[in-house]
Amino acid sequence: MSNIALEAARLMDALPEADKEFAYEFIKKLVLAWDPDFTKVTAEEAKRIEDAEKSGYVDADEIDWDSIGVDE
Repeated sequence: MSNIALEAARLMDALPEADKEFAYEFIKKLVLAWDPDFTKVTAEEAKRIEDAEKSGYVDADEIDWDSIGVDE
């Protein structure tokens, strides 16, 4: 989590419960307006995806699952 997100959470935690709920709903509306179907990725998520793709990850569709554990 980014430092700004942690700071926002810390600040939000100092609010009375009713204001916490208002702040939560406001943040939720901002996120949904930015990405209504949750398909966008943040810069941090894009980096993690790129790192995973370069890591030698093998897609499950490329594995012959029926041959696993079968002696050749």
